[in-house]
Amino acid sequence: MYYLLFALLLLALLGCIFFHCHRKKIICKISSMDCCTKCSIIKELVYPFGYCFHCDSGIFSSTTDAWQKQAGYTWLYDYMAPRFQMVFDALPVYFDYHSRTWLIEFWKGQYGINTGAEIGIYHADSIIPETDYKSTWFSCAQDNEMLDCSFVLCNRQNDCLRNAGRHWWLTAFLVGCFSEPSALSMEATVCFPNREMLSAFVDGLKRAGYRDDSICVKGLHVSFVFCRNITERYNLITRFWRRFSQWKNRIFCKLYLWVTRPFTCTEDRILYLYYYLPAAFRKLLRLRRFNKHCHKHHCKES
Repeated sequence: MYYLLFALLLLALLGCIFFHCHRKKIICKISSMDCCTKCSIIKELVYPFGYCFHCDSGIFSSTTDAWQKQAGYTWLYDYMAPRFQMVFDALPVYFDYHSRTWLIEFWKGQYGINTGAEIGIYHADSIIPETDYKSTWFSCAQDNEMLDCSFVLCNRQNDCLRNAGRHWWLTAFLVGCFSEPSALSMEATVCFPNREMLSAFVDGLKRAGYRDDSICVKGLHVSFVFCRNITERYNLITRFWRRFSQWKNRIFCKLYLWVTRPFTCTEDRILYLYYYLPAAFRKLLRLRRFNKHCHKHHCKES
């Protein structure tokens, strides 16, 4: 019995020594890299997940050729999101244009240990009645259908992150930051190719609960501020998952900052997590990972 206890203590001691040496080695490796090398490595690591890394701002965003494009969009994704530690406010704007029902949706909130925002552009194959919106699967906008859009996401402390570009799914995620969706304000702008599509979108925005005085139209650009859900009411089960997931998100966010405490820069923290805990690094980048699972489940039920 004593020999077994001694052996276990010895193994534990050797394990501590190994991880301490391994940790020191990783810290030295990262510290010896220049900034360009760090950013290049991160960009190469995150690209297969459908994301790119912005060295100047320290945020992740989606690429135009991300694999998520194959999954399209259906309401089921948003409904299932809190079960995957994604707690956000969503603003879907439906409108009819050129014999199709279009959906431009805006999201802001907490994605695991990331605070972030999204603008997604989708359309159905035909005109969809309003009663079928939640049961319809929407395709992502193709390259020739992408729109110029931008957003600025701010919290109550006026800490902001922003992104802009021509996209079908414009995103920005800041790692290691925890936020409640209600504490975030998203100022979004979308540029349309013509007045007809712009007017259809504005009408959809009004149906979503926005008044004329809260919508700014300049040329072909439409801007507005998304602060809270206007029409969404969560049932008891969804409220439970949102609160439970936010409790876990807060804990894991603090754990991420504690584990990566040898560094303060985002790129250093991310590389440290990759070398020290590669499984945790992969989990960090599984934003919207549930899409594939939900899409398969949705197809089987259709």
